[in-house]
Amino acid sequence: MLARLAYFFKQAIQNMAQNRWVHLVGLGITTIAILILGAFLLLFVNVDNWLRDWGASVTMSVYLEDELTPSQITKVRGALLSEKGVEIRRFISKDQALKELKKALGPQSDLLEGLSENPLPASFEIAIKEPQKDPLVVKEGLERIPGVSEVQYSEAWIQRFEDFVRVVRIVGAVAGVLLCVGVLFIVTNTIKLTIYSRKEEIHILKLVGATDWFVKLPFLIEGLMQGAIGGAAAMLALFAIYVALSANKALFLGFVLLDIVFIPVSYVAGIMLLNTILGVLGSLMAIGGFLEV
Repeated sequence: MLARLAYFFKQAIQNMAQNRWVHLVGLGITTIAILILGAFLLLFVNVDNWLRDWGASVTMSVYLEDELTPSQITKVRGALLSEKGVEIRRFISKDQALKELKKALGPQSDLLEGLSENPLPASFEIAIKEPQKDPLVVKEGLERIPGVSEVQYSEAWIQRFEDFVRVVRIVGAVAGVLLCVGVLFIVTNTIKLTIYSRKEEIHILKLVGATDWFVKLPFLIEGLMQGAIGGAAAMLALFAIYVALSANKALFLGFVLLDIVFIPVSYVAGIMLLNTILGVLGSLMAIGGFLEV
């Protein structure tokens, strides 16, 4: 049994070597298709992590009234810290707020030169570390602190972002199905070309009494190997992209936002298994046109 299996693998490897350019082209396209699918998964995994982190830590901007003295600002800081679950990330003075606005406007910052006074308020950027708290209740409580003029928080923006992510997920699912169909098509045609190149040899094998499965198995193994190698190559390429991206942390408004994480091992195994199955299915579709199952 092992000797026969070794023979089938040997035949498959010989077939791939004899038709190496066809297999290399097919393998390259398959790898790119699975890499795109993996990139979608990498995006979704990180987006889910970001949403969980943002949901667990609602960010708020606490704007202060004008003309507060340093001692009054200190009292506001103390009042904020006295609120359970509140963490102050930074204090932005009026001058600093104006500088950041000018930096954000870039070449159009000249529009601010005509201002007689700085209209921007000082503010505290805070995070609510207790997700069970109702942000609206927290917001109303903070606005009652003497010296606080207004509180804005990030929930509305997060909701819009979640709606956008839902659309992207649907697009990703459709793209994933199309990519799988593409991989199936590529493998099928690659194996068909291999069968054409061995048409006379297959005819001779049938004449001397070889069974259908004896002829088919090397081609099935070819499809299996092409799928497995393509899946592994795609995951290695995806990991290289992840390493390059994770070396530079994502920045948002001058802050380190979140680290980029790689897809779970179960996803990696699932993608490789899926590509291997597609390789076998593609081989079955190819040989089905030449030999009766």
